[in-house]
Formats: sequence, C-alpha cells, structure tokens
Amino acid sequence: MASPIYLGVVGVGGVGTAFLNQIARLPNAPQLVLLARSSQTLLAPTPAYSPAIPAGDWATASAGPSLTKKGALPAEEIATYLAGVPGRAILVDNTSDLNLARAYPLFLKKGISVVTPNKKGFSDDLSLWKDIFSSATQGNALVYHESTVGAGLPVLSTLKDLVATGDEVTRIEGVFSGTLSFLFNTFAPASSSSDAQWSAVVAQAKELGYTEPDPRDDLNGMDVARKLTILARLAGLEVSRPDSFPIESLIPTELASLPSSADGISEFMSRLPEFDGQMADVKATAEKQGKVVRYVGSIDIAAQSVKVGLQYFDKDSAIAGLKGSDNIISFYTKRYGANPLIVQGAGAGSDVTAMGVLGDLVKVIQRLQ
Repeated sequence: MASPIYLGVVGVGGVGTAFLNQIARLPNAPQLVLLARSSQTLLAPTPAYSPAIPAGDWATASAGPSLTKKGALPAEEIATYLAGVPGRAILVDNTSDLNLARAYPLFLKKGISVVTPNKKGFSDDLSLWKDIFSSATQGNALVYHESTVGAGLPVLSTLKDLVATGDEVTRIEGVFSGTLSFLFNTFAPASSSSDAQWSAVVAQAKELGYTEPDPRDDLNGMDVARKLTILARLAGLEVSRPDSFPIESLIPTELASLPSSADGISEFMSRLPEFDGQMADVKATAEKQGKVVRYVGSIDIAAQSVKVGLQYFDKDSAIAGLKGSDNIISFYTKRYGANPLIVQGAGAGSDVTAMGVLGDLVKVIQRLQ
C-alpha cells in the first residue's frame, strides 16, 4: 500500500501562488498541511493533520476556525511539524531565502524531501551543496530543483541524463537570463538594425516587469553566475562559490554603489543614459564584425573554467536568433559531436517556473510511493 504524502509549502509570492493554483487542479494531489508566508503560517491541526489546507482557496480558509494559525515559524519548527506526519513529507520552498535553503539538510535528515526553485542553496558554498545531498542520503529523502536553472525548461534533467548515461560533456553555453535575453534581443536584434539606446531598453524591461525592482540585480550577472555554478557542479566541477569565477557586470562603476532604496533605484535609472555610449560602442564593434553581442554563460569542462559576460555571435547562430525573453542552453558532448543538444524556450515567469516545480513534485511523489 502506498504511503500517504503530506505537503508543506513555503512562499506564496508570484511562483508560490501559481504553484498553489496548479496543484489545486492536480488529480490525487497530496494533502497540504502547512502553508507559510512571511507573516503567517497555516497548519492542519494535529494529531490528525486534518482538515487539509485547500490549495486553491487557502486565503478564504485562513479566515476560518478550522486551521491552526501562527506567525512566521523558524525552519526548525517547520521541520519538526512535517516530521510528525503519519506518512512521507515533502517541503516545497517557493522562496529565494538563503537562510531557509541553508536549513535543507535539517529537513532531509528528518526524511523530509525537498522540491524548490530556490537557487540560493545549490549555488552557495560548495560545503552546503555537499551537505544537502549527503543529508538526503542519510534521511532517505529526495531533492529536486529543476527550476533553479531555466524555470520550466528541462535543463538539469537533461544534463543529469547525459552524465548518468556516460556521455562526456565538454562544454555548456547559453543565455540563462530571460531579462538579459530580452535586453539584448531588443538592443541588438540579429534580424535588423536598431538605434535603441541601452538605458531606454532597460527602462522598457523594467516597465514590463522583466527586471527585478532594482535592475542592477539583473545587470550584475550574479543570477546567471548562480545558475552556472549549479550546472558546473552537476557536470563534475567543484566550483566553490558563484563569485569564484569571472563575472562581467553591466552596471557602470559610477552607479554600482548607489543604495538599493527607492531613491537609489530612481537615481540609477535617471543617470543610466549618461553611459549609453559605452554599450553603443560594444554593439558597434560587434556589427563591424558582422555579429551581435549577447550576455552568456559558459562552462568549459576540460579547462575547468566558468565565465559569465558579453560575447559576439554570428547573426545566423542559435543564440543570436533568440526572441523575446527566451533562454537557450547548448550541451556540447562527445556523443552529440559538433551539433550540440539544445534546450530552448521561456526561461522565466511565474507560471512556467511553477510548472517546473510541480513537475518535480510529481516525480518525487512517484518515487516515494
């Protein structure tokens, strides 16, 4: 007889809300017994862990008397609660909280599996990476984090399959940021010329919601570096941290130290046009070579090198031909030869990220039952 599955979810922001809406439509969904957000935690009453929290109508249920309501709980209390269920427990972390990610070993040692799009834990110190997976083995629990790279795209699973089947991965290269993909596809399109100013394109992306509230969180390259760190580790490179290899920042030096407050962000956006000439020169240099400029991440397995930054590409290349905010990841391997295995598509957005998380959850449930 299959063991009952109980679910705890942390985070009800854009991805978390989309995930809850999607799981509410999932046939035979596991019983949701914990739902935590920044200021409140909903719990199914113990010892029966019933009634469950309705994923699609949790906000209404939270106003009723049937659920236990508490303030924000530390990871230790969440782990203790989930460890007490009469079956197998899964934690879905839909946050970007590094502190919660650092607590994954605690959950895993207690036999609580982890599903998450939170890339912080898997790209932090190498020691945490190792602790996460050794703790999973110790607790006979599972860890799935497909959506940490590429949202709903099958990037990690593809790489894992290549490695597990004995193929030799030699190089990984691609556009890993939907935000930066949109910026460069708009600023320097391969199919036509453009006189767009860099600052105007950044402002447009911010207005459309493609960037973080502070665009510097995209332009500094750290998000791409975290994704590259995860891929490199899965490919066998022991990358110590995401800042241990070259990362080319697109933030003008003069604006990097502005505060991350509303006033600081406003000043950054108002002063960015002062530096349009720098990016115009980069685009012009590429055009003189018949190429376009793109912001990419690359991993050379043999050379054990990882780097993130601007590169020039032929206009008929797959990377140059990207549209909108799509991502593209190319896996160069011994089996695939000169033609890489390519994964391409929407690499950002709440719905597709939540789909990736839900896909991982389904896989974990299948393995636990």
